[in-house]
Amino acid sequence: MNRDDIIDAHAMALELGAWASGETRAYRVTDVATKAHPADLVTELDRGIERHVRAVVGARFPEHAFVGEEYGGTAAPDRPTWYLDPVDGTTNLANGVPWTSFSLALAIGDRPLLGVVADPWRGIVFDALAGEGARRNGEPLLVGDTAVLQGGVVSTELAGHEPWLGMHEFSRALTERFCTLRVMGSGTLTLLGPAAGRGSAAVVHRFSPIDHLAAVLIAHEAGAVVLDEQGSRSLFPRTGGVLVAAPRVADEAFSVWAHARALAASAPESAAASSHAQFPEAATHV
Repeated sequence: MNRDDIIDAHAMALELGAWASGETRAYRVTDVATKAHPADLVTELDRGIERHVRAVVGARFPEHAFVGEEYGGTAAPDRPTWYLDPVDGTTNLANGVPWTSFSLALAIGDRPLLGVVADPWRGIVFDALAGEGARRNGEPLLVGDTAVLQGGVVSTELAGHEPWLGMHEFSRALTERFCTLRVMGSGTLTLLGPAAGRGSAAVVHRFSPIDHLAAVLIAHEAGAVVLDEQGSRSLFPRTGGVLVAAPRVADEAFSVWAHARALAASAPESAAASSHAQFPEAATHV
């Protein structure tokens, strides 16, 4: 893509994010269906937003590939690919919890070009162009200067509707540091959180470009540290999870995460059992 095409795509993505926010706020849940399991929900809003975004993108960039949460698709390694989650946090939406997001990113291979995340319930649209910084409602967005985990908030998400292996150990280690763990139900907003001033670090157990690419690009462009499970800086991990943190707490947060996973891996049966004991309400979150 040339520079003009990227600028055009960015403007289009911003318009789609603003439009999706309005649609989400106006939506009234009347029917909820399930997909893979009873806690994997979908509404007509999810499908309707994705259909509209696909139509708009396809009309402007018919040569681009498209991968969406509701209608799938295949990424193209050598040409631009769009990644969309129309409503990240559908379980929240279906249950009246105003914490969902719209996520749209464009990449070529593992190189993100732009990202837009809309937080409809707070009237915020975040965006970034690779190498050009991040913005919140058009104003520059910069990560905070948090220096310690103590007294702070770290966010994570469940693995589907269950705790991920090591989540119990992760929670315990944070508790020992007087740091609070939050599970809010939208991986997009969770990973964007440290850059948006919502906590000092965030972890998801499995990176998905549909849900997370826009958020990690925006966080990176805002100055946050983005690490894969090996501790390498990566905006597009091919396997495993991803951590986003304010720069001064990134090393400590990664150490806690890595140690928790190592402990759980060394005793998976006991770790899984203890996770369920620690988080008996887990089935209510996705």
